[in-house]
Amino acid sequence: MKIKLFTIPNMLTLGNLICGSCALIFLDTLRPMSVFWLIVLAAVFDFFDGFSARILNKYSPIGIQLDSLADMVSFGLVPAAVLIRVYCYPGTTPWFGWPDWLGTVGCLVPLLITAFSALRLAKFNVDDSQHTEFCGLPTPANALFCTSLAAIVSSGELVLSSEMIVIISVISAVLLISPIRMFSLKFHGFGWRGNEIRYIFLAIAVCTIIAASKYCVPAIIVIYIVTSVVYNLIRNRKKA
Repeated sequence: MKIKLFTIPNMLTLGNLICGSCALIFLDTLRPMSVFWLIVLAAVFDFFDGFSARILNKYSPIGIQLDSLADMVSFGLVPAAVLIRVYCYPGTTPWFGWPDWLGTVGCLVPLLITAFSALRLAKFNVDDSQHTEFCGLPTPANALFCTSLAAIVSSGELVLSSEMIVIISVISAVLLISPIRMFSLKFHGFGWRGNEIRYIFLAIAVCTIIAASKYCVPAIIVIYIVTSVVYNLIRNRKKA
């Protein structure tokens, strides 16, 4: 079987992987805001590799596997590493004075995000029901949420205790493999019909950016989750 490695979609996927790798390598030397922008760039590459594959009709088994491997680094390992970095930051203190051994265990809890991201990506590759919507929180959205929180903390605009980081890590990990159906931002043409939820979400996202610029990214991810839940409740009620 002839395998083409250096296709346009695959090169874009490698761009995703390189951005995630740079975020990991420079995590201690770059400001968290720079790590956040590297993950934003990785998400852009992740979007356009699939987009280019559809436009150019360049789908391949290699591309599918490569995409998951790149996502595992950029959106599975990086957010966990960032939260661990914030957890170990000198200004982060526990609320209730944990013993040293429990504090060490707590430091490793964000790795649940890495493990559950692997499960999420493996499930996506074999689940035919996720072509038009997602089952569980997409890994790029979760990575943007975690890295944006770290950037806000580093700017001094937000203080997170050790307990809060543990709670955020557990909730994020569970959402990744949850059965909640979440809509995709892939538009079906430009008409209103069939794209209602997408246009509504984009309008809310723009308003959020204007109203809460510093906190807009984590706020938009939370809104995305809430909107997906409400949309599914309305859709299921109509079907009943």
